[in-house]
Amino acid sequence: MPSKAKTGKKLVIVESPAKSKTIAKYLGEGFIVEASIGHIRDLPQPSELPAELKKTPLGKFAVDIDNDFKPYYVVSPDKKKKVTELKAALKDADALYLATDGDREGEAIAWHLLEVLKPKVPVYRMTFGEITKEAIHRAMDNLRDVDQDLVDAQETRRVLDRLYGYEISPVLWRKVARGLSAGRVQSVVTRMVVDRERERMAFKAASYWDLTGQFGAESGSFKAKLASVDGAKVASGRDFNDDGELTSRNAVHLNEELATALAAGLQDADFRVRSVDTKPYTRRPTAPFTTSTLQQEAGRKLRFSSKSTMQVAQRLYENGYITYMRTDSNALSNEAITAARRQASELYGPEYVPQSPRVYSGKAANAQEAHEAIRPAGDSFRTPAQVAKQLSGDEFRLYELIWKRTVASQMADAKGSTATIRLGAVTVGGAAAGRDAEFSASGTVITFPGFLAAYEEGKDESRGDDESDEARRLPNVAKDDALTASEIVAVGHETSPPPRFTEASLTAELEKKGIGRPSTYASTISTIQDRGYVRKQGSALVPSWIAFSVIRLLEQHFHDYVDYDFTADMEADLDKIANGQEAGPAWLKHFYFGADSEPGLLSIVNNLGEIDAREINSIPITDGITLRVGKFGPYLESSVPTVDPKTGEVIESARANVPEDLAPDELTAAKAIELMETAAPEERVLGADPHTGHMIVAKNGRYGAYVTEIIPEMTEEQLANQPVEYYKNGKPKPAKKPVKAKPRTGSLFASMSVDTISLDEALQLMSLPRVLGQDADGNPITVQNGRFGPYLKKGTDSRSIGSEEEIFTITLEQALEIYSQPKQRGARAAVPPLAEFGPDPVSEKNIVVKEGRFGPYITDGITNITVPRSTSVEELTREQAVELLAEKRAKGPVKRTTTARKAPARKAAAKK
Repeated sequence: MPSKAKTGKKLVIVESPAKSKTIAKYLGEGFIVEASIGHIRDLPQPSELPAELKKTPLGKFAVDIDNDFKPYYVVSPDKKKKVTELKAALKDADALYLATDGDREGEAIAWHLLEVLKPKVPVYRMTFGEITKEAIHRAMDNLRDVDQDLVDAQETRRVLDRLYGYEISPVLWRKVARGLSAGRVQSVVTRMVVDRERERMAFKAASYWDLTGQFGAESGSFKAKLASVDGAKVASGRDFNDDGELTSRNAVHLNEELATALAAGLQDADFRVRSVDTKPYTRRPTAPFTTSTLQQEAGRKLRFSSKSTMQVAQRLYENGYITYMRTDSNALSNEAITAARRQASELYGPEYVPQSPRVYSGKAANAQEAHEAIRPAGDSFRTPAQVAKQLSGDEFRLYELIWKRTVASQMADAKGSTATIRLGAVTVGGAAAGRDAEFSASGTVITFPGFLAAYEEGKDESRGDDESDEARRLPNVAKDDALTASEIVAVGHETSPPPRFTEASLTAELEKKGIGRPSTYASTISTIQDRGYVRKQGSALVPSWIAFSVIRLLEQHFHDYVDYDFTADMEADLDKIANGQEAGPAWLKHFYFGADSEPGLLSIVNNLGEIDAREINSIPITDGITLRVGKFGPYLESSVPTVDPKTGEVIESARANVPEDLAPDELTAAKAIELMETAAPEERVLGADPHTGHMIVAKNGRYGAYVTEIIPEMTEEQLANQPVEYYKNGKPKPAKKPVKAKPRTGSLFASMSVDTISLDEALQLMSLPRVLGQDADGNPITVQNGRFGPYLKKGTDSRSIGSEEEIFTITLEQALEIYSQPKQRGARAAVPPLAEFGPDPVSEKNIVVKEGRFGPYITDGITNITVPRSTSVEELTREQAVELLAEKRAKGPVKRTTTARKAPARKAAAKK
């Protein structure tokens, strides 16, 4: 049979469907553009390996550690259909263009496509930094082969992360808690957040005082601050260390008494100007955005999380509004420089553009292959006004930020002058008579805004206590001019601890230290929140107590692997692989097996010795009180015997739960003592169940008070009398460990407490659910208590009832009456939503955020989606809510899988 004729068309493969539509429009009819939808292959879980491979060197990691760490890749189950579609499209094509992103990840996707599709037609690697007609046509003129060095670098990184996670995570499971994970970058980032909290916990505040006054001259008045006393500098917050000690030898430390005396002595003093110093002021624009600086600035100015920033930027890139958003370069192309300068001149005037273009260089310590900076797409930029109607709210705000930063980067310096006035007097009368006091005031006046007309960079929270001098105009005074003084007051201050990281400041610190890759910062910061290591308190990142345990274990037993410099050096080594300067397999061998006197990861894991889990999960708070990280969360334990004031019983080891919203640095010694003193009794014995003889106790648990029965362990005699099972050959099977009986439990009503509940009430609670009877169709109706209150249940139909007390009084007739009424959702609810965002553009229903069983969720009454853990309700915007609902609708209903019997396997057909 003759082979099928080719169509004469060329197949172009990109990552995303959104990108494919835009590119298809620019390439025209001679091209078919398909999307791989990300990676098509990856390392499987070791449990998913074929049985014959599980006992080979591949079995532990799905990586052949004895054969140059060769990975065993499989096509992802959800990509098999896509691969079939791509193969079918390739059959009809005359050429294949791999047009995935130009970074390491994109290069790896292109290589995997090449390996799986096995094309028999010419193959070209096509890359572009923006999705515009000009950029796509330029890319077609600059085709190349797949860069194997970049592929090796990405593969080495993937294998490294598998080795790291699969060797270290099980240690965390055994010694801290099941389900925890360790990661090459994730663990180091968690350590940074924990280290900052440790600094805050160890911090000792120092108090200091200064003076401020309002001073007047003929040309106006101004505010000044005390700078020196008798020629000695007055100590400010920056002169103290974190132990509260004064570190500046020449500074005078004012206390309240001296500051108040100085203020009193200066009320009638004669003030004169001692010096006026004026200097020219010049400020240069900041460079265009890299991935890292975009995340930082969007966090500061737009309150976006790093993850949200990258999601919005991805959409802007794929739809042709900005250049590629994963880049370490702040350089602009000649076309972009021309466009920015032209637009600045048109919008602000030719005087706002310098004679020569600005050229930016200098990359982060861990900068990877060069890309252009993030900027508006095209050889001429669209203004925010021109795209406003085409973009959603968040997309517009981010585009505007990128546009402003890009245009400003090619504008003239801001010009002005900075003036500093020194003024002073000698105190008159009082306890501080005869002391020389000198005040200082500074201000900057902008005479030519330059780039500031378009953009000014934001700032992170700092520990400084100085007010900004910018945009503060001082009056025109000269030396020896007399001044009038008023409102001279003593002001007390306390030094502040290091500020917690925000996503923006953490991103900046990671880039500064050279840890990880800027393109992965967003996902890493999101991961440590999703794992429960870090939570957001406002915009601040607060570590959990379990993060303290994890980092403590890693520091003690895997020190290098959470060391900042070691991690940065690893990143530099991976860059060498990307540049072809080092071979990936050799580097992995050194990392895993070690060399000479340097132990590898395998040796460290195999020689851990005994790890004291109790010690790892214990943090002393004060004498006799220790915080412990337990299976059900953190709690305080006192080793000092106490006497129960109600019973007079001596309690050898008292415990108290730690509130979930209490930050670690807020658990001071005083707070710990308060929690111990106000803790409800952990357990109270109520008596024996007359029917079973089991003891019934009331307890305070992490999720509230409850009652339960204590089922005694089986005696040796009872164990010996267990029935014996036999093999077919007649030999007895080893005795099985008996399955523990599940104790009955019941949550206390809101009106009950551990101190007052009786045995009869406890037995009633444990008898729930209570069967009321059956309806006319024979369906049983029960009543029980739930997390959201008491309710009736008939099959899958639940109905709320009025109060907890009704659980034991409601009759079958009353239940049937309730079921005869139409079901009203939220009839109980008089609970206001957490947030409201107006009508949804698709359903036209009102979008609200509600508190649900598994946390806050977004709903329009038809579609529900949980608020991502990495986004707080306060940060959530209407655009994000609309987008999340749209994504959930697009996925359709969740498919419930059922276990079915497998059909017998067919015998493989014999090969011909």
